[in-house]
Amino acid sequence: MENQINKKEKQEKIVNMFDDIASTYDLANRVLSMGIDKQWRRKGCDKAYNILGLKEIEQITDVACGTGDLLLFWEEYAKKHNIDVKKFVGVDPSVGMLEVARKKVDFAQFLEGKAQELPVEDKTTEIISISYGIRNVVDRVEALGEFYRALKPNGIVVILEFTKQDRSGFIDKIVDFGMKNILPRVGGLISKNYEAYKYLPDSIEEFLTTEMLEKELESVGFKMKYTESFSMGISTLLIAQKSV
Repeated sequence: MENQINKKEKQEKIVNMFDDIASTYDLANRVLSMGIDKQWRRKGCDKAYNILGLKEIEQITDVACGTGDLLLFWEEYAKKHNIDVKKFVGVDPSVGMLEVARKKVDFAQFLEGKAQELPVEDKTTEIISISYGIRNVVDRVEALGEFYRALKPNGIVVILEFTKQDRSGFIDKIVDFGMKNILPRVGGLISKNYEAYKYLPDSIEEFLTTEMLEKELESVGFKMKYTESFSMGISTLLIAQKSV
């Protein structure tokens, strides 16, 4: 019981943190990544559509959708591939993030909800995505099980995340220094919340390796279809498919 209470408190603290930085979140992302995060998101959407191979999609559900960035790329690449997507849904526990998303993305439905209690019915969505949010989910395996439940047979989950890396080379040490020292200062300056951007490198250090995340996906029934790391291993794309 005590462990569950601690998990709940930790999850609430993370959500409150994102509420606090919602208004400056997009600006901070663009500055800190120098815009390269857009390339990572585009690659994820492009590859996912190719793997799924459908020209008509009933629903795409973006979990921990934040300000709606990834939904913009889902729509952009649906048009590029001539794919008819009937419904776009964004889910996030942060009311502050959803307020920004609703102003920015006018073609999607937004729902307040947690990844581990997904407000989506069984077998109703072809794609579930979560970009840079799975490490913020305290009950992660429970959330992956929810994704499996909500996906249609042969549906796919698309994860973009900062997975933990073994940084031993010279360039790796430069990247590590930037993440731990420069990122919190710049992010804190933009958002006026230093602790929120100190949390980012700390949460990556405490998170799983790519291989461990792949095993967790497989443990709930997914079959891995694609894995790729970007920008010296800073970001990782994982795509897995529901078999039944």
